[in-house]
Amino acid sequence: MNFLWLMNMLTPGGAGSGEGTKGGSWQMILLLVVMVGVMYFTMIRPQKKRQKEEQAMRDNISIGDEVTTIGGIMGRVVTVKEDSIIIETGADRTKLRIIRTAVGVNNTSQEKAQAEQEAAKKAAEEARAEKMAEAGKERKKSKKDKGE
Repeated sequence: MNFLWLMNMLTPGGAGSGEGTKGGSWQMILLLVVMVGVMYFTMIRPQKKRQKEEQAMRDNISIGDEVTTIGGIMGRVVTVKEDSIIIETGADRTKLRIIRTAVGVNNTSQEKAQAEQEAAKKAAEEARAEKMAEAGKERKKSKKDKGE
């Protein structure tokens, strides 16, 4: 009830201004369309993007990858089939057959991505340090030139 009262107060012609409902109805529809658009871009679209990323991760599982299931079981992929995979867990090498959708995280791909990020960060730091050293040399050279 409070929401309808608020909508009535926000739209021109609301709260007993004497204006007809024809002018206020299109504004109400416009307001609802804007609200649905905001909901789509803040909730639905990011969720679909996340689902696509998860599906791509599950499709790219290969033999030898370390995976964690949605139940928390960690293991190494031994066999990959169309709709299921077989993982090997623990020191006793117990084999479990699980469906692909039960894979929560591919630890191997995450480790590769993390290593790439760290390498890029290290390269950027080295480039920054090199630029700083060059700038320091140029300053010393300009000071010597001014001193002569």
